[in-house]
Amino acid sequence: MSLDRSIRWRGLDPTTLEHCHVISTERDTRIRGTIITPDYGLFYRIKLDDTERVRTVKLERTDGAVLELFSDGAGNWSDDRAEPLSALKGCLDIDIWPTPLTNSLPLWRCQWTPQQPQRFAMAWIDGDAMTVKRSEQIYTQLDATHFRFQSADFERVLEVDADHLVVDYPGLFTRTL
Repeated sequence: MSLDRSIRWRGLDPTTLEHCHVISTERDTRIRGTIITPDYGLFYRIKLDDTERVRTVKLERTDGAVLELFSDGAGNWSDDRAEPLSALKGCLDIDIWPTPLTNSLPLWRCQWTPQQPQRFAMAWIDGDAMTVKRSEQIYTQLDATHFRFQSADFERVLEVDADHLVVDYPGLFTRTL
């Protein structure tokens, strides 16, 4: 994947504004984003390796809270003190609340066949609480621009563009740039 692009989303519930930039080369992918929520500002950085697997993620909030995680790309995670996070074993991707950007990570990494669901173990990061836990998620490509996203009792059909970046996440996010 080759990408050098800025994206903006407006969050609908809660009301947020996000700007992020993705730079992807043959060597790696680097993502930087800022989200303004009603309660805090959140800056995030994500680095993917050349196979689109998450290697590092760092979240910093304006109130001083910081969360930093490291992955070996094979599903083994540690925190900023190099302590293993065994609950995340097998997770290759992350899902950060509140951003639709991280929905693109498994879409970039996998080959897709329409109507064939793919299951993912995700490291789900709650930017409100600055915590991380395992989340089982399912993505199904419906057509070239739509994916069904399922997690526990939650389901949405996401509209994406040709770069597999979210255009519309019904009820939660809409792209403005």
